[in-house]
Amino acid sequence: MRIIADENIPFVREAFAELGEVETFAGRAISPDVVRNADILLVRSVTKVNSELLEGSSVRFVATATIGTDHIDELYLQRRGIGFASAKGSNANSVAEYVFAALLNLAVRYNWKLAEKTLGVIGVGNIGSRVVRIAQGLGMEVLQNDPPLARQTADPRFLPLEALMNADILTLHVPLTYEGEDATYHLFDEAKFRQMQPATVLFNTSRGAVVDNQALKGILATGQLAAVVLDVWENEPHIDGELLRMVTIGTPHIAGYSLDGKVNGTRMIYEAVCNFLGVKPTWNPSGQLPPPKISEIRINGNALRSDEEALNTVVQQAYPIEKDDARLRAMLKIPPEQWGTYFDSLRKNYPVRREFFNIKVRVNNYSSSLIKKLKVLGFMAEE
Repeated sequence: MRIIADENIPFVREAFAELGEVETFAGRAISPDVVRNADILLVRSVTKVNSELLEGSSVRFVATATIGTDHIDELYLQRRGIGFASAKGSNANSVAEYVFAALLNLAVRYNWKLAEKTLGVIGVGNIGSRVVRIAQGLGMEVLQNDPPLARQTADPRFLPLEALMNADILTLHVPLTYEGEDATYHLFDEAKFRQMQPATVLFNTSRGAVVDNQALKGILATGQLAAVVLDVWENEPHIDGELLRMVTIGTPHIAGYSLDGKVNGTRMIYEAVCNFLGVKPTWNPSGQLPPPKISEIRINGNALRSDEEALNTVVQQAYPIEKDDARLRAMLKIPPEQWGTYFDSLRKNYPVRREFFNIKVRVNNYSSSLIKKLKVLGFMAEE
């Protein structure tokens, strides 16, 4: 059996070697010639899987080690009788941690009290629900919008999008879709930006085209938004350098790139392939991940002015998000024709990031509220 895989899927050879011959390629190099005689295709988000790629191939099963599936033509796979699986929810915790690393960074930068802020969460699936839980645990007022869930559950906590436009902070966690009543392509366009309150903060960690990037540049030029955090961009990897200069924090589509999250994705698609083949899964990543570079963090609660400063001190040691921002901004120092290659290289060579649950935090002169908030973020926290 011939298995073609994106080289950026961690442990892909170790996991799939028992099932067949594994060949790895850069995601953008997976072409019709590469997959023609393949049985299994394993991708990440940069590979467009459609008729152009697969027509005439022997591929019987496709799996993406990502939660998003907008790069997959699922209807084509169904028509061809090709099996499909995604790694839904695999890196949800990683993205939620990214959101709060950025949020705490901004809180200290602008001297915010999170308990005084209202957070609007748009899309309350695997990621959004985690963001809701953590934000509430940090004392924030949270407004939730998810039209499909609203229809399915009739739960009054799900509000129309217009009801979130007065929130201090909006964070987007929706799939990218182009059709239907819940289409999200350019969900935030010029008209939507005009509905937002002055000094609103916008986060996008979903897909770049959920936000009209040209309209975003226009609204940023007016000074209406207080801050913007973008991890995803239209036209990746050829992103808009002018927009990068304008945003507060910009990163190269790595919010979900914790090693724990990526390995979860590998495990999920491995088990899906085994199920398709009728083979009992035997590969287990436990014990194969490297230990975190920092396994314990100590802070003195009394030496810090606020819970926000204390939490940020811990979180930035666990995940220094400003380094991701700085690495992306370094792109602006090289010729524009090299930006796409550079953007992809940041993703391919992303440093190992472990999730917060791997790290113990010891707090001297602590408050019970600080310990509780550290635990809400996922740390092992104790006096």
